[in-house]
Amino acid sequence: MNIIIVGCGKVGYTLVEQLSGEDHNIVVIDEKEEKVKSITDELDAMGIVGNGVSYQVLQEAGITDTDLLIAVTGSDEQNLLCCVIAKKAGNCKTIARVRNPIYNEESNFLRKELGLAMIINPELTSASEIARIFQFPSAVKIDTFSKGRIELLHFRVTKECLLNNYELIHIRTTLKCEVLVCMVTRGEEVLIPKGDFVFQEGDIVAIISTPPRANEFFKKIGIGTGRIHSAMVVGGGTIAYYLAKRLLAVGIETKIIEQDSARCDQLNELLPRATVICGDGTDQKLLLQEGLSSMDGFAALTGMDEENILLSLFAKKTSSAKIVTKINRINFNSVLNDLKLDSITYPRLLTADTIIKYARSMNESLNSNVENLYKLEEGRAEALEFYIKETSLVTDTPLEKLSLRKNLLICCINRGGKFIIPGGQDELRVGDSVVVVLTHSRLNDIKDILEV
Repeated sequence: MNIIIVGCGKVGYTLVEQLSGEDHNIVVIDEKEEKVKSITDELDAMGIVGNGVSYQVLQEAGITDTDLLIAVTGSDEQNLLCCVIAKKAGNCKTIARVRNPIYNEESNFLRKELGLAMIINPELTSASEIARIFQFPSAVKIDTFSKGRIELLHFRVTKECLLNNYELIHIRTTLKCEVLVCMVTRGEEVLIPKGDFVFQEGDIVAIISTPPRANEFFKKIGIGTGRIHSAMVVGGGTIAYYLAKRLLAVGIETKIIEQDSARCDQLNELLPRATVICGDGTDQKLLLQEGLSSMDGFAALTGMDEENILLSLFAKKTSSAKIVTKINRINFNSVLNDLKLDSITYPRLLTADTIIKYARSMNESLNSNVENLYKLEEGRAEALEFYIKETSLVTDTPLEKLSLRKNLLICCINRGGKFIIPGGQDELRVGDSVVVVLTHSRLNDIKDILEV
């Protein structure tokens, strides 16, 4: 596809990085020459210095032949206007990043009336992810499918966990748990394990299941499942606002520490049920004074990665809280892995995943829609949910008779609300939602699960 990306900040850079690997032709637009040059020098994209709202600049970028325009500048209003002009000038699909909570309440109206394909809010998406983790603190990451009815939960095998030195096949035969182990990350390796696989301490394991069955599994292997009852959030930005709103709605006591007094006044007005403390969140004495040691959950959401990492390490040392760390830069993942932080959220990667999912679904000739897409383990694996909309080579045939790609696992089938962990005799049918996990490859359509 031909794609224009307006805005060359962190999200814009990540989008180019991810989408260029999907074999698209990409043009980037930004008013700052150094930002355009940074992307075009390092990644496979053309660049134009200018204002993406300008009709002339869009013409220069090739708007008449563009399939998709993505506006991710720092201004919500500019992003929306850019999409409107692009829609009129080229009749392409458009996606706008809109972050202001005021617009969030009106996103459906704006999308419909302005003819947008999608409005994306990285901060809201990150807050939703953190809220899910706080409600299931055993997991380090949770990806959802089938509108939340099915979950892909990632957790770490500890020394005390029953799975330590445990053979995978016994999960079904001995524990009698209806969960499927989709993937294991061991150091730098990403594996799709077989029945004779033996878990080790430190493994990051991804299972797929329904929430009730996952709860039962975690209880049997000796991992707690209860949600948190109190949370401390350091940093009072947009993610903190969305997160606090979600936590308060489900009865979780929430305390926010923010240094800017004007922002504290805003948060007090927007979130009257939250406790807002005006102070330096990096002040260890303040954190302890405000009850960090007794908190069930802790989220480091300042604007600086280094601060968030240090805050999380301090919280880990002084409390038993479930800890979530916000990271904007993604260049030091190997170092972060060594620190063994509980959970890390990457807002711009969540944005990229959502847009790649949409890009893969734009081909109307496909036999299935990509309903969900998650890039896992720094892009070394993917989890996708397909909705099968018509018959093809993969439907109505027992799975054991299909020639499936290597390093691919069909994890579950959602058939009319019924959750099925598939065996060799099961078949894929029109109307099914199917979750697939694979490494070292890429799928656009359900037919792509077959060996070429």
